[in-house]
Amino acid sequence: MRPIFVLVHSPSVGPSTWHPVAERLTAAGHRVRVPSLLHVGAGAPPFWPRAVEAVRDDLRQVPAGDPIVLVAHSNAGLFMPVIRSGLDHPVAASVFVDAALPARSGATPVATPELLGFLRPMAVHGRLPRWTDWWDEADVAPMFPDAATRRTVVEEQPTLPLSYYEQRIPVPGGWDDHPCSYLLFGPPYDDLAAEARDRGWRVAQLPGEHLHQIVDPAGTARQLVELVEPVTEGAETP
Repeated sequence: MRPIFVLVHSPSVGPSTWHPVAERLTAAGHRVRVPSLLHVGAGAPPFWPRAVEAVRDDLRQVPAGDPIVLVAHSNAGLFMPVIRSGLDHPVAASVFVDAALPARSGATPVATPELLGFLRPMAVHGRLPRWTDWWDEADVAPMFPDAATRRTVVEEQPTLPLSYYEQRIPVPGGWDDHPCSYLLFGPPYDDLAAEARDRGWRVAQLPGEHLHQIVDPAGTARQLVELVEPVTEGAETP
């Protein structure tokens, strides 16, 4: 049985950042789920348990014995250990796409001290602007293929509380007991891709900006399939 691709978006954006890739994977005969983490930043901290619940709830429609491939983009990479440990489904592989990496052990801070220093002056009553509003137009515009896609992604973004970025996420031991890999788009994530390689993971690159999956969904889908091929090779089509 082919594993189901579970495409996890960063809580800083929304599920539309994965929809074009999901369409390409579905067209190629794969089963795909795109859970929504848009409400992860609601309520009081800690926020990471709500990310786990969101993925678990989405997979209730999938038989518990069906294997899955977890795919995380950007900040969602930090949630991979707790998501993997909180699921009943067997995880055949995990792929980090231009993503932050969890600590090798202990808890992972969501933001570095430098990033928190950048964010704190932006917060109004403890809440931050949308992610795309943090940056200059010259940095934001190249991430989108067209105005319609940009509008969809921008309008969907949540305004997360500053406390979301101040949380620390546990790293359960043994979470990476399956093949993990890294798909790099470009700087500044090249250092993280190098760390993934040091951990013994497969690493591939598809050059582009941080939201390259919406610019080249076909190429991204193809790379995801190639990265997990060693564990899905020979699997029967459902």
